Amino acid sequence: MKIIKTIEELKEFRSSLDGSVGFVPTMGALHDGHKSLIQKSVDQNDHTIVSVFVNPTQFLPGEDLEKYPRKEEDDTKICETCGASAIFIPDANIMYSDKEPLVLAPNKFANILEGKTRPGHFDGVLRVLTKFFNLVKPNRAYFGKKDTQQLLIIQNYINTMFLDIEIIPCDIVRERDGLALSSRNAYLSEEEKCMALRISKSLQNTLNFVENGDLDSRSIKEEMLRILEPLKLDYVAIVNKELEEIQKVEEGNTIILVAAYVGKTRLIDNMWI
Repeated sequence: MKIIKTIEELKEFRSSLDGSVGFVPTMGALHDGHKSLIQKSVDQNDHTIVSVFVNPTQFLPGEDLEKYPRKEEDDTKICETCGASAIFIPDANIMYSDKEPLVLAPNKFANILEGKTRPGHFDGVLRVLTKFFNLVKPNRAYFGKKDTQQLLIIQNYINTMFLDIEIIPCDIVRERDGLALSSRNAYLSEEEKCMALRISKSLQNTLNFVENGDLDSRSIKEEMLRILEPLKLDYVAIVNKELEEIQKVEEGNTIILVAAYVGKTRLIDNMWI
């Protein structure tokens, strides 16, 4: 596996490749969720390139940019073990300049839910992905469903910009107790991890409603709020795949999303129905 740290090296490596290329963009601190993305790419492509870059433009002032976990050596080993062809680990000063054009996520998707709490976040995501897509020129790119709003925004971006990249959504990977894997789980104490399980439990409980034929969004949300107490909530939303709030669950076209604080750590999770 090749370790790449400059744009020139990446361009040279990419030009040497024949066959299909899969791309897995990450911010590092790789866990089993990331591994599943990398392994899926390895299975589906001739070559897989993984980026590890804590992207400053998607962090708001006061967020955890400086303390976000960084484990370059471990990440490199994981990528190699998973069969990646290369890992790209750039510095911010080679990814950005003082003459940057604006890349803006569409208001319809970007100013609600995560975007309401973190204005400008998705602009930063699309900004860095534009650069990565131009450099890596992937046939396929892999994104986890855990960041559902991000996934839908990226799919819209690919479609509206007519980019010839297939976006592969990948299922959430969970710990045995149900907690969705996240690099930010490292911030949680053992007691907080137990509290965090209320998030996945509230989502799993919605299946009981659906199986019993109760598709009323208000009833489902009320029960979720009960289970989530006493967590500080950012939002609980029941939406369709256009991120529009719906009054009744539509099987095959419903996503239930939660964002909550466990201690000082903000966690997100969701379930597709």
